[in-house]
Amino acid sequence: MTNETILFVDDEVNVLQSMKRQLRKRFTVLTSESGADALALLKKQGPVAVIVSDMRMPGMDGIQLLSQVKDLYPDTVRIMLTGNADQETAIEAVNTGRIFRFLTKPCAMSVLVSSLALALRQYRLVIAEQQLLNETLKGSIKVLSELLSIANSAAFSSGYRIKMTVNSIAEKMDLPHLWQYEIAALMSGIGCITLPVEILQKLNAGVNLTEEEEDTFTRHPVTGANLLSHIPRLEKVALMVKNQLKRYDEYESGELAELPEEAQIGAQILKAVIDHDLLLHQGIHPREALTRLKKKSGVYNPRVLEFLATMKVQTEKTKIISVKFHDIISGMIAEDDVFAKNGTLIIPKGQEITWPVIQGLSNFVKHIGIREPIRVRIAIPEPAQDLSE
Repeated sequence: MTNETILFVDDEVNVLQSMKRQLRKRFTVLTSESGADALALLKKQGPVAVIVSDMRMPGMDGIQLLSQVKDLYPDTVRIMLTGNADQETAIEAVNTGRIFRFLTKPCAMSVLVSSLALALRQYRLVIAEQQLLNETLKGSIKVLSELLSIANSAAFSSGYRIKMTVNSIAEKMDLPHLWQYEIAALMSGIGCITLPVEILQKLNAGVNLTEEEEDTFTRHPVTGANLLSHIPRLEKVALMVKNQLKRYDEYESGELAELPEEAQIGAQILKAVIDHDLLLHQGIHPREALTRLKKKSGVYNPRVLEFLATMKVQTEKTKIISVKFHDIISGMIAEDDVFAKNGTLIIPKGQEITWPVIQGLSNFVKHIGIREPIRVRIAIPEPAQDLSE
């Protein structure tokens, strides 16, 4: 289906046939004979650009249908077609379904075509604005995360590692607003900036935390969520980050069960991918890491694990080289912790070296100095491993 499809809903088959016949050369048209059929079609094929519904239909009327479409597919532009006898329902239709146009039957074809053209224009404006906002927001968050990775590399290295996996799983699960899951992955460790580096180092090395350290660590998602909640449009992302440590069976009742569905599944994806990534970081084989997660009943969403099992983990043949600062380029991986001459940790082992990281290193070189040479890994990709094998 194209992004600019128009869906007509009417219980009169001859009306639908007439619409399709007269409009097919100008627009991509679909039809449904009832509100229930229309919702089933949208669920199967995805949202359309414009929906035009008759008011009087058996079962679900036009107001009820367009109200549900507004909630389920808010970007779809909604038009109501009705007879003169239904004029008293116009106010209710506009208020309940936020109708873009209210047209009376019989409707002149020129008026209908003009209204559809305006509706498509409105749809394009909404989508363009949404894409601009999303890309601007994603770009801003990416810059923020890279800058924060300089300030606390240990806290942010995992966000880069899990971003692609989280995004791929969300895409495979056909979840809307994929940008939310990508940002949640990048920002999943933002609360860790308040943690002692020693706790993160022990965690990454697979060393058991003390009870006090464990208590300190488990508070980082709430800290991160509080920081993100102040950024417009990141309310659901903040909820994903806040609940990233929660077990799957905790969502069966109580406060977690009341969360928006996107926030629930986002947090559950983070839980599985972060724990899997931590095991990989500790040197566990990908398939063994997945097996360990599956053995923990009630901890992870089984569906998420199914999709995680279909992911291909890229194995790498690496060449380790020692370089001076001026030889470092983006894409290299730190083989060892990189320290300033005063002992400050600048880049943790395993961190990808990005342009902002290089800029941070440059400042250390200029004002404090760094310990050289620096050992880095240059990755040479090999065939990916399927976790399901």
